[in-house]
Amino acid sequence: MSFPLLTATAVLPAVGAIATAAVPAKQRTAAKWLALLFSLATLVVAAVVAVRFEPSGARYQLTESHSWIRDFGVRYELGVDGIGVALIALTALLIPFVILAGWNDADPLETGNTRWRPTQGFFALILLVEAMVIISFEATDVFVFYIFFEAMLIPMYFLIGGFGDRAGPHGEKEAATQRSYAAVKFLLYNLVGGLIMLAAVIGLYVVAGSFSLSEIAAARANGSLDMATSTERWLFLGFFFAFAVKAPLWPLHTWLPNAMGEATAPVAVLITAVVDKVGTFAMLRFCLQLFPEASKWATPVILVLALISIVYGALLAVGQRDIKRLVAYASISHFGFIILGIFAMTSQGQSGATLYMVNHGISTAALMLVAGFLISRRGSRLIADYGGVQKVAPVLAGTFLIGGLATLSLPGLAPFVSEFLVLVGTFSRYPVIGIIATIGIVLAALYTLVLYQRTMTGPVKPSNEGIADLKARELTVVVPLIAVLIFLGVYPKPLTELVNPAVKHTMSDVHKKDPKPEVEAAHK
Repeated sequence: MSFPLLTATAVLPAVGAIATAAVPAKQRTAAKWLALLFSLATLVVAAVVAVRFEPSGARYQLTESHSWIRDFGVRYELGVDGIGVALIALTALLIPFVILAGWNDADPLETGNTRWRPTQGFFALILLVEAMVIISFEATDVFVFYIFFEAMLIPMYFLIGGFGDRAGPHGEKEAATQRSYAAVKFLLYNLVGGLIMLAAVIGLYVVAGSFSLSEIAAARANGSLDMATSTERWLFLGFFFAFAVKAPLWPLHTWLPNAMGEATAPVAVLITAVVDKVGTFAMLRFCLQLFPEASKWATPVILVLALISIVYGALLAVGQRDIKRLVAYASISHFGFIILGIFAMTSQGQSGATLYMVNHGISTAALMLVAGFLISRRGSRLIADYGGVQKVAPVLAGTFLIGGLATLSLPGLAPFVSEFLVLVGTFSRYPVIGIIATIGIVLAALYTLVLYQRTMTGPVKPSNEGIADLKARELTVVVPLIAVLIFLGVYPKPLTELVNPAVKHTMSDVHKKDPKPEVEAAHK
């Protein structure tokens, strides 16, 4: 029996969460180092998974299958394709930086009365989220996926509500109220989506007699599964609704700005760069694979919603006064591009969407974490409170600029490749939608450059004269992320070779081929 690598990638951070939570209360530094070591060990195992994976091999590799709840036909089934491997690698890569960036975020603080923030709990919850996200990328049993898709909401709820940003514009009492509101809103939105999905999961089992992706695919292939058109459409809507909430797709997006605004910067990165990717990943793995005809039926409406997300999110980012909420609305716009690429039903669009998931995670992490370092120094999230920072903290300003340029998809940085592929893939099948989507690029340049200009350039405001430049721990967080952005911007081949075979399988699931370019004959 081969070593269960996929299980190990999820078990390691779960064990790390338990071990970190068990560290005595006064040994906070030991808890931090323990959490960091477990996250690095998970990264090593994820790297082994990536090395062992053969892009040209079987669709799902490193598979594991064991009977779990026999009476209900539930099996513990795991397997990864190229898309899953890429997102597991993204998650494992980002968590150590999230831990390092949040090194002091859960330490005790004074607010008139001493209130102890449970440091061990903070880092244990981060590792727990990592474990649940990773197994969600690996699950090939629908019921197993659903369990962890929902379970990750619990640690995220406590991370948002219990460890909020100390630099909010409110007093401590009102800030606590805002954190609670954001956490409850996050939980309710996602729980409603999850409950609707649960009904669809049960319906799928009634129709197909199995939760296993491989068994359902085999039943479709041999003709033993004949799903009625109306049934397939209702089941698709149940799954897609839950994924659209998580993604987040307009108009189900309103929980995200509240959650990212009130969370600490590392937790905000955890939300948008890691957890939300489960929604877009699941659209590819479950919606298109399980319900191919319904996916094509819903495509026109989904493309319009994605287009609205792109333009709406970018417009609201332009008008934001809060740095973190600006990044949140920018992320809504970027998720619109990802969903646009998925449902353009072209290989370029879906490859671009997958790359976008990875590259958006890295670029948003770089920008948000540097913004968090800036906010922790000044004690304010308001853009108007800054100005001239590049004169007193040039390294901080420079890394902030690179993160911003990646967000607007500057050529030479990783997100450019993804956005270009999404737009090319969309334009080849839906030229009007592709043209309108380019508005998001223009608006991204506007909100990014205006943000940099207002915070970093101009005369130094008196309140900003004491802002210190990045320290060694902070540089350890930011520099590798920027290096990855540049490397994948110049040489995206490792990622494209990894995901392209999986995209071909997905295109085959929905019985779609790339449209042939229309070339007018030179001679008639």
